[in-house]
Amino acid sequence: MGKTLYLECYSGISGDMTVAALLDLGADRSVLDRVLKSLKVSGFETKISRVVKSGIDACDFDVVLDKEHENHDHDMEYLHGHHHEGRECNHAHGAGSAQDRHHHEHRGIKEITYIIEHSAMTENAKKIALRIFEILAEAESKAHNVPVDQVHFHEVGAVDSIVDIVSVAVCLDNLDVTEVIVPVLCEGRGTVRCQHGILPIPVPAVANIVSANHLHLKMTEVEGELVTPTGAAIVAAVKTKDKLPETFEIQKIGIGAGKRQYECPGILRAMIISQSAEIDEEKTQTEEFKNPEIGNNPKAENQETKDTIIKMETNIDDCSGEVLGFVMERLMKAGARDVHYVPVFMKKNRPAWVLNVICKEEDMETLQNIIFEETTTIGIRYSRMERTILPRETRTLPTPWGEVLAKVCTLNGKEQIYPEYESVAQLSREKEIPFAEIYRYIVLANKEK
Repeated sequence: MGKTLYLECYSGISGDMTVAALLDLGADRSVLDRVLKSLKVSGFETKISRVVKSGIDACDFDVVLDKEHENHDHDMEYLHGHHHEGRECNHAHGAGSAQDRHHHEHRGIKEITYIIEHSAMTENAKKIALRIFEILAEAESKAHNVPVDQVHFHEVGAVDSIVDIVSVAVCLDNLDVTEVIVPVLCEGRGTVRCQHGILPIPVPAVANIVSANHLHLKMTEVEGELVTPTGAAIVAAVKTKDKLPETFEIQKIGIGAGKRQYECPGILRAMIISQSAEIDEEKTQTEEFKNPEIGNNPKAENQETKDTIIKMETNIDDCSGEVLGFVMERLMKAGARDVHYVPVFMKKNRPAWVLNVICKEEDMETLQNIIFEETTTIGIRYSRMERTILPRETRTLPTPWGEVLAKVCTLNGKEQIYPEYESVAQLSREKEIPFAEIYRYIVLANKEK
């Protein structure tokens, strides 16, 4: 059975950070070495060591290039490694000497595919690596308005980037990772300078990858680029979920070190996690509650389910009613359990609204981002609350006009029927029967059951 990997990208993510974190998790170095030696690429060796970042012990993965291939910081080279007006752009390593032109190898997706297909990687690892390169090629294609099969770019074609991406694929395959959870990518602010000018953060390739693959991006106050194109492409290629389980057990932790020095720790924490036994038991109980014979199940009587929810609230005194209505719609679609407004008077006797949102903890960050994006608030309060939930199930109930869905809750062996609004409303529209008439029939018909 495959493993579940959680990538905690609070300090961003890059290729070398990911390799280091996976090696720290226990990926077999001998397997990786064998694959790297099989690559039809020369001019590099790898170095794996321990370093301290912000007082935290971490694994460091370094691709050491010979003088012919050295490009100092391949993630930054990605910003300007492309064909332009029919000629190759020179990079920030001098005036374009013969040696420069030799070691700046521009490879396209066809050349990279050949290298991967003729390596000692497993078929699964090859698939992962090729998907990462495809995502990068698509982002570069969009950034420079050229067909994907005509994209020739330096960073992804560079030796160190090939090694990084192949290593990530090999390590994921070796660890038997089948599920990858990445809730959010934290990015820095400001601009980055390349030979051809100044670009905003996130750089075009990262922005294109995030947009095309629906990744969640969070801008932080850190000055600098935290998410590299390679890092974003890795997440886009392997992420299967963006929400953590409500509770989970951590089986193992790996820490990968980044090379750049920023205000944040500069590490990528990777965890192999599993769902806790308590959650498995709760799932079993839930299935029992869904059993049609629940009324005859003694375990269901007096059973109540407890869990934790988050309540978020913020005061808003300068948003229109149209905006607030739209915010509620977005919040509900994004996973909020409930959203409501309470009218209040604030300082200076201003009429305002208190926005209240009830949600699960794993949805909290997504919903906060929506509130900040769509309203004028600059602060959100939140608190964790314990709640008790009655056992419930959804049933299909007959009426003279058709079937409707209803929520059935059980307390002390007695059932309470709550017809689902949308189901009743749909039947009311189709049959042109008053909503209240259908609702009353369902409640009365099932009252004595």
